[in-house]
Amino acid sequence: MRRPARLTALAPLLALALVAGCSPTSTAGTSTESPGSTSSTSSAETETVATTVADATGDVAGDHDEASDYEWDTSAEIAVSLDGDTASSDSAAVVVDGSTVTITASGTYRLSGELTDGQVVVDSADDGVVRLVFDGVDIARSTSAPVVITDAGKAMIVLAEGSINSVSDADTYVYPDSATDEPDGAIFSTADLTITGTGALSVDASAGDGIVSKDGLVISGGDLTVTATDDAVRGKDYVVVKDSELSSPTITATAGGDGLKSTNVDDTTLGYVSVSGGTLDLTTDGDGIQAETHAIVSGGTLSIVAAGGSTGTVLADVSSKGIKGTASVRLSGGTVDVDSADDALHSDGQVAVSGGALTLASGDDGVHADGALTVSAGTVVVRASYEGLEAASITLSGGDLDVTATDDGINVSGGADSSGTGGPAGMGGGGGMGGEETFTADAETFLLVSGGTLTVDAGGDGLDSNGSISITGGTTTVDGPTDGGNGAIDANSGVEVSGGVLVAAGSAGMAVSPAASSPQASTMVVFDAAQPAGTTVSLVAEDGTVVASYTPAKSFQTVVFSTPDLVAGATYTITSGGTVSGDEVDGLVLGGTLSGSTDAGSVTV
Repeated sequence: MRRPARLTALAPLLALALVAGCSPTSTAGTSTESPGSTSSTSSAETETVATTVADATGDVAGDHDEASDYEWDTSAEIAVSLDGDTASSDSAAVVVDGSTVTITASGTYRLSGELTDGQVVVDSADDGVVRLVFDGVDIARSTSAPVVITDAGKAMIVLAEGSINSVSDADTYVYPDSATDEPDGAIFSTADLTITGTGALSVDASAGDGIVSKDGLVISGGDLTVTATDDAVRGKDYVVVKDSELSSPTITATAGGDGLKSTNVDDTTLGYVSVSGGTLDLTTDGDGIQAETHAIVSGGTLSIVAAGGSTGTVLADVSSKGIKGTASVRLSGGTVDVDSADDALHSDGQVAVSGGALTLASGDDGVHADGALTVSAGTVVVRASYEGLEAASITLSGGDLDVTATDDGINVSGGADSSGTGGPAGMGGGGGMGGEETFTADAETFLLVSGGTLTVDAGGDGLDSNGSISITGGTTTVDGPTDGGNGAIDANSGVEVSGGVLVAAGSAGMAVSPAASSPQASTMVVFDAAQPAGTTVSLVAEDGTVVASYTPAKSFQTVVFSTPDLVAGATYTITSGGTVSGDEVDGLVLGGTLSGSTDAGSVTV
């Protein structure tokens, strides 16, 4: 359990300043350990997480999506004219039976016109590509799916330039017998399916899913609008959204289930969703993107609203996450905006961010991983969450992170997702206000900050770990809780700082400072009463140099400072208020010029 802090000898303005640090000097990125201290180097040795389809899966979609598939002789196209309740074509490979049009051989077929209650079927026994060029088609079906591909080597739907196309299915499908439940999507394919081109396609799926492939599905072009009572876009083996040489796809989906979904659970190289290009606007009752293995975003522009967004309600037995990958979620590029009732990013395994620009809002966790969470580059803004980042271990080595949470900003807890029902994860601490604790590294449960910029605004604990917290680089600023039941920093196995910059402001009841065994010096400034938001606290060296100034955005009673410029044995004046000029980052100014402040006391490191 976390010990209550003990305040003694309260001064009129400054309660006390606790100072940790054994090394006489410290340089960012280096670590000079003191006898008896424990190194956290093992925490940095985390697994490198692949961020591309090829790395994660061996690029199994490569044989499906070949450059030659996009090339054909337009003079050899076969025309198919749809005409109300019938159709016509000069090719023997096109069989018309009433309002059912069946294509029986590979080739390129240009379809135009309307079927008021009909169906286009592809049933080709050869291994070639069957291309359906939609050039102004409107196909409706009152008893089943309007487009069904039962057999083909590969199938491709090409949306002709400037064309407007639409398909719509029945409210309830009629099957020949009770043993049959396919097709189960308005566009349904048992073969690898590619949708491309520069035209538009509207899919109205009243019975269930919109676009379905029981093999792989690649969308590399076209302006797609999908409205589905269940999943909008589903591929068993994979769903790939990418730019082609001629086009960049746009997918606007409204789904009663998931937006983009892969379902293969039997092969670890399959069951993934990859987005490397295009523009996606997904509004779902279920998950925006759901992958049975890996959810991978390396490019494109994504906007996802799941279950009404962060102020919405998660229904019982419904997963309403933004992007979910059972094995991993991997982001290395693109622009991603998620507003979800449940976790914005979620994995039962790992989450890795190595690029891209992410803006996340969640009614639960901004980012959740049952395993490891790593951020090495990119921009991550969690603008609303219950807990900002939650994982069994968190490694932040680069990038810019801005986290806002009503509870813990960073929560290293281990175990499966608590779905927002859990309280603060850590119930212990490093050097509390009542004494010191030796830092103890935890190889599996830890927060490691070695680079980048981390800004936290937390209603609960700012940095919270059931294991250890180690800061070796980067710049970390925390506006922690205003209530005394939480702290700006909290770690069961202690806090060690050996480089970088740490500034954490919060309440006094559970305040924790870095361990005295830390290679880099630190000080905790404690006021005898809460100070109003916007009050600047500064450390000034004996020669008048301002080492650091911080202006918390919320009321506070304690501020922890640790920078490479703090020198053991030196005396610093602590000032309150005034104006500081210099390069400001999230309320923090290193160096700078101070004017109009009031001396609040002094401390010798």
